[in-house]
Amino acid sequence: MISTSEFRRGAKITFKDAPHEIVDFHHIKMGRGGAIIRTKLRNMKTGSIFEDTFKSGEKFEVPEIEEKTAQYLYKEGELFYFMDNESYEQFPLTTEQLGDVRKYLKENMSVSILFHIDTPLSVEIPMFVELAIAKTDPGFKGDTASGGSKPAVLESGVTVKVPFHLNEGDIIKVDTRTGEYIERVR
Repeated sequence: MISTSEFRRGAKITFKDAPHEIVDFHHIKMGRGGAIIRTKLRNMKTGSIFEDTFKSGEKFEVPEIEEKTAQYLYKEGELFYFMDNESYEQFPLTTEQLGDVRKYLKENMSVSILFHIDTPLSVEIPMFVELAIAKTDPGFKGDTASGGSKPAVLESGVTVKVPFHLNEGDIIKVDTRTGEYIERVR
Protein backbone atom coordinates (compact mmCIF):
# COMPACT_ATOMS: atom_id res chain seq x y z
CA MET A 1 0.00 0.00 0.00
CA ILE A 2 1.12 3.54 -0.73
CA SER A 3 -0.32 6.55 1.06
CA THR A 4 -0.80 10.02 -0.43
CA SER A 5 1.97 11.24 1.90
CA GLU A 6 4.36 8.90 0.05
CA PHE A 7 3.54 10.23 -3.44
CA ARG A 8 6.61 10.97 -5.56
CA ARG A 9 7.09 11.67 -9.26
CA GLY A 10 7.38 8.34 -11.02
CA ALA A 11 5.63 6.38 -8.22
CA LYS A 12 3.16 3.81 -9.44
CA ILE A 13 -0.32 3.19 -7.97
CA THR A 14 -3.37 1.12 -8.85
CA PHE A 15 -6.26 3.52 -9.50
CA LYS A 16 -9.60 2.51 -11.03
CA ASP A 17 -8.28 -1.05 -11.52
CA ALA A 18 -5.39 0.06 -13.77
CA PRO A 19 -1.73 0.87 -13.15
CA HIS A 20 -1.00 4.60 -13.11
CA GLU A 21 2.22 6.59 -12.80
CA ILE A 22 2.34 9.89 -10.88
CA VAL A 23 3.57 12.56 -13.29
CA ASP A 24 3.18 15.49 -10.88
CA PHE A 25 1.56 16.23 -7.52
CA HIS A 26 0.93 19.12 -5.10
CA HIS A 27 -0.05 19.01 -1.43
CA ILE A 28 -2.59 21.75 -0.67
CA LYS A 29 -3.39 22.57 2.96
CA MET A 30 -6.84 24.01 3.46
CA GLY A 31 -7.64 26.51 6.23
CA ARG A 32 -9.82 24.01 8.05
CA GLY A 33 -9.86 20.28 7.65
CA GLY A 34 -7.33 18.03 6.04
CA ALA A 35 -5.04 18.60 3.13
CA ILE A 36 -5.78 17.55 -0.42
CA ILE A 37 -3.35 16.27 -3.01
CA ARG A 38 -3.73 17.37 -6.62
CA THR A 39 -2.12 14.88 -8.96
CA LYS A 40 -1.41 14.46 -12.63
CA LEU A 41 -1.59 10.74 -13.44
CA ARG A 42 -0.62 8.75 -16.55
CA ASN A 43 -2.57 5.58 -17.25
CA MET A 44 0.20 3.08 -18.02
CA LYS A 45 -2.06 0.97 -20.26
CA THR A 46 -3.45 3.71 -22.49
CA GLY A 47 -0.84 6.45 -22.03
CA SER A 48 -3.52 9.08 -21.33
CA ILE A 49 -2.69 11.79 -18.79
CA PHE A 50 -5.34 13.34 -16.54
CA GLU A 51 -5.66 15.22 -13.26
CA ASP A 52 -7.36 14.01 -10.09
CA THR A 53 -7.62 15.11 -6.46
CA PHE A 54 -7.27 12.90 -3.37
CA LYS A 55 -7.80 13.44 0.35
CA SER A 56 -4.74 13.30 2.56
CA GLY A 57 -4.20 9.82 3.98
CA GLU A 58 -5.88 7.86 1.16
CA LYS A 59 -4.14 4.59 0.41
CA PHE A 60 -3.60 2.82 -2.91
CA GLU A 61 -2.35 -0.60 -3.94
CA VAL A 62 1.05 -0.79 -5.61
CA PRO A 63 0.56 -2.44 -9.03
CA GLU A 64 2.39 -5.68 -9.78
CA ILE A 65 4.82 -4.47 -12.40
CA GLU A 66 7.56 -6.73 -13.72
CA GLU A 67 10.57 -5.52 -15.66
CA LYS A 68 11.97 -7.74 -18.43
CA THR A 69 14.90 -7.29 -20.77
CA ALA A 70 13.97 -7.50 -24.43
CA GLN A 71 15.48 -6.87 -27.83
CA TYR A 72 13.98 -4.56 -30.46
CA LEU A 73 13.58 -6.52 -33.69
CA TYR A 74 11.78 -4.50 -36.38
CA LYS A 75 8.91 -2.15 -37.27
CA GLU A 76 5.97 -3.21 -39.42
CA GLY A 77 3.42 -0.49 -40.12
CA GLU A 78 2.49 1.08 -36.78
CA LEU A 79 3.71 -1.90 -34.72
CA PHE A 80 7.17 -2.32 -33.20
CA TYR A 81 8.22 -5.93 -32.53
CA PHE A 82 10.29 -7.01 -29.53
CA MET A 83 11.64 -10.36 -28.31
CA ASP A 84 11.83 -11.42 -24.66
CA ASN A 85 15.48 -12.36 -23.99
CA GLU A 86 14.52 -15.24 -21.66
CA SER A 87 11.54 -16.93 -23.34
CA TYR A 88 12.31 -15.76 -26.94
CA GLU A 89 8.63 -14.85 -27.24
CA GLN A 90 7.94 -12.04 -29.73
CA PHE A 91 5.32 -9.36 -29.11
CA PRO A 92 4.30 -6.06 -30.72
CA LEU A 93 3.91 -2.63 -29.11
CA THR A 94 2.03 0.29 -30.62
CA THR A 95 3.27 3.79 -31.33
CA GLU A 96 1.19 5.08 -28.37
CA GLN A 97 2.76 2.58 -25.96
CA LEU A 98 6.26 3.61 -27.00
CA GLY A 99 5.79 7.38 -27.03
CA ASP A 100 9.01 9.33 -27.73
CA VAL A 101 11.13 6.22 -27.16
CA ARG A 102 10.43 5.10 -30.74
CA LYS A 103 12.61 7.96 -32.07
CA TYR A 104 15.76 6.30 -30.72
CA LEU A 105 15.13 2.61 -31.40
CA LYS A 106 17.45 0.73 -33.71
CA GLU A 107 17.40 -2.95 -34.62
CA ASN A 108 18.89 -5.36 -32.06
CA MET A 109 18.87 -2.69 -29.31
CA SER A 110 18.44 -4.07 -25.79
CA VAL A 111 15.64 -2.38 -23.79
CA SER A 112 13.70 -2.83 -20.53
CA ILE A 113 9.96 -3.41 -20.84
CA LEU A 114 7.50 -2.99 -17.96
CA PHE A 115 4.76 -5.64 -17.77
CA HIS A 116 1.53 -5.66 -15.76
CA ILE A 117 -0.10 -9.11 -15.59
CA ASP A 118 1.70 -10.27 -18.77
CA THR A 119 0.65 -7.13 -20.67
CA PRO A 120 3.50 -4.91 -21.91
CA LEU A 121 3.02 -1.32 -20.72
CA SER A 122 6.04 0.75 -21.68
CA VAL A 123 9.63 0.61 -22.87
CA GLU A 124 12.65 2.14 -21.15
CA ILE A 125 15.76 2.70 -23.25
CA PRO A 126 19.29 3.66 -22.18
CA MET A 127 19.97 7.32 -21.35
CA PHE A 128 22.44 7.56 -24.23
CA VAL A 129 22.29 5.80 -27.59
CA GLU A 130 24.76 5.68 -30.46
CA LEU A 131 23.22 6.35 -33.86
CA ALA A 132 24.69 6.95 -37.31
CA ILE A 133 24.01 10.15 -39.23
CA ALA A 134 21.92 9.16 -42.26
CA LYS A 135 21.54 12.59 -43.89
CA THR A 136 23.06 16.02 -43.31
CA ASP A 137 24.64 18.83 -45.30
CA PRO A 138 28.34 18.25 -45.98
CA GLY A 139 31.00 19.82 -43.76
CA PHE A 140 33.33 22.39 -45.31
CA LYS A 141 36.94 23.25 -44.59
CA GLY A 142 37.06 25.75 -41.75
CA ASP A 143 33.98 24.41 -39.93
CA THR A 144 34.85 23.82 -36.28
CA ALA A 145 33.23 21.97 -33.41
CA SER A 146 32.50 25.21 -31.55
CA GLY A 147 31.08 27.17 -34.47
CA GLY A 148 27.34 26.45 -34.47
CA SER A 149 25.20 23.55 -35.56
CA LYS A 150 23.21 22.07 -38.43
CA PRO A 151 20.29 19.60 -38.56
CA ALA A 152 21.09 15.91 -39.12
CA VAL A 153 18.69 13.01 -39.69
CA LEU A 154 19.83 9.90 -37.82
CA GLU A 155 19.37 6.25 -38.84
CA SER A 156 16.28 5.98 -36.61
CA GLY A 157 14.62 8.92 -38.40
CA VAL A 158 14.95 11.52 -35.62
CA THR A 159 16.49 14.92 -36.42
CA VAL A 160 19.05 16.46 -34.04
CA LYS A 161 21.36 19.49 -34.18
CA VAL A 162 25.02 18.53 -34.69
CA PRO A 163 28.25 20.54 -35.13
CA PHE A 164 29.15 21.62 -38.68
CA HIS A 165 32.18 19.30 -38.96
CA LEU A 166 30.12 16.06 -38.75
CA ASN A 167 29.18 14.22 -41.96
CA GLU A 168 26.93 11.38 -43.12
CA GLY A 169 28.07 8.02 -41.74
CA ASP A 170 29.53 9.48 -38.53
CA ILE A 171 28.28 7.79 -35.37
CA ILE A 172 27.21 10.10 -32.56
CA LYS A 173 25.96 9.75 -28.99
CA VAL A 174 22.51 11.25 -28.29
CA ASP A 175 20.81 11.92 -24.93
CA THR A 176 17.42 10.18 -25.17
CA ARG A 177 15.87 12.38 -22.46
CA THR A 178 16.50 15.69 -24.25
CA GLY A 179 17.22 14.60 -27.83
CA GLU A 180 20.51 16.53 -27.85
CA TYR A 181 23.84 15.65 -29.46
CA ILE A 182 26.47 14.68 -26.84
CA GLU A 183 29.60 13.66 -28.74
CA ARG A 184 31.03 12.01 -31.82
CA VAL A 185 31.81 8.34 -31.22
CA ARG A 186 33.49 7.52 -34.57
